[in-house]
Order: sequence, then C-alpha cells, then structure tokens
Amino acid sequence: QVQLVESGGGLVQAGGSLRLSCAASGRPFNNYNWAWFRQDPGKERGVVAQIDSSGNTHYVDSVKGRFTISRDNAKNTVYLQMNSLRPEDTAVYYCNTNPLQSNYWGQGTQVTVAS
Repeated sequence: QVQLVESGGGLVQAGGSLRLSCAASGRPFNNYNWAWFRQDPGKERGVVAQIDSSGNTHYVDSVKGRFTISRDNAKNTVYLQMNSLRPEDTAVYYCNTNPLQSNYWGQGTQVTVAS
C-alpha cells in the first residue's frame, strides 16, 4: 500500500529556512520522477520543484535560487530545502510522483511564513 509522509513544515519568519522531507513506501522509488507540490487555500495544487530519476531538477520561476530538491534513493526519501522564505510561500506542501501514479496524496506539511 502506497504511503507518503511529509514532514518538516512549521512557522518561520520571512528570510528563514526550512527543510521538508517526504518518506515514500509501498511503491518502487528509484525509477520515478518525484516532485514537491504546494496548495494555497482556495487554489489548485501545483508543482514547485521536480527531480527525475537521473537527478535532474526543475523549479518554477518563483522558487528558483531559493529552493533545492534532492532525493536519497537508499532511504526512499525526497527533500526540499527552502531558503529565503517569503510570505507568499505559505501553503501546504505535498510530495508525489510526477506524473501521478494514483489519486493518493499524503497529509502534507504546513509551511507558514510570517512577514
């Protein structure tokens, strides 16, 4: 059974940093592209960063130079290092494969950036 457990969120002042982790189980990990998504209240969930099976990364323009996605295939874990956080980064953050393999989502982790 697929399980995604996101952690590492919290309340931080603008300019601060957080490191999110996503532990995946129940499906093969190494061959998939993995992504971090975020969802603001009232908005659709969207990708902010992606890492493919070769380690190539892609970011949306709003987080380039501030966020870094990485993966540890031995631990079936994806990370998102977030630096220079801004109030507009406030959202619930989720990880998943991209493209999605199912409709399953973890519980996400709340990131709140205070101005």
